[in-house]
Amino acid sequence: MDLGAIFFLLGVVILVGLFVARPLIAGKKYEVSQGQSNAPLDHRRSALLAERDRVIKALAELDFDQAMGKIPSHIYPVQRAELVQRGAQVLRDLDEMTAQHPDLAAEDRIEAAIAARKAIRHDQAPRTVPMDEKQPADDVEKRIAARRQELKEKVTGFCPKCGKPIHKSDRFCSSCGATLIAEKSQ
Repeated sequence: MDLGAIFFLLGVVILVGLFVARPLIAGKKYEVSQGQSNAPLDHRRSALLAERDRVIKALAELDFDQAMGKIPSHIYPVQRAELVQRGAQVLRDLDEMTAQHPDLAAEDRIEAAIAARKAIRHDQAPRTVPMDEKQPADDVEKRIAARRQELKEKVTGFCPKCGKPIHKSDRFCSSCGATLIAEKSQ
């Protein structure tokens, strides 16, 4: 290795080391410049948001377990009420900190969040969506159902050679190329 290359490599290593050690060298000046004075407030808000998500997830799992019959019917309402109460308290605490969404009560927001999570999990429309917003989704669902029905009507059977679906108008299998006219006429 050339002597110049060794010095260049040594210089690069020193520069990288200084760059990495910069926060340690700067010390407290770096922490104050990053806005650490609001750290307890941000930590509390983050903890409340995490607790809200945990309660929503627990409610969705509880509803799912009840629907599957895993939870006795006399225990489900008690557990659900406790979780809803805990979620409402978390939302009240968040409201006190951030003063967001004053037009909705805490219980309504947690129910809306639960409905939204269920909609994502089960591919359903959330129950809290106003009727005028449901109309475009209904049109899309009707078109999807019509398209699926068209595809069902076109499929007449399966290729005797490869087993892939075939359509009424097919003369040959689109997968293996087998002749289908003789099989259809029988």
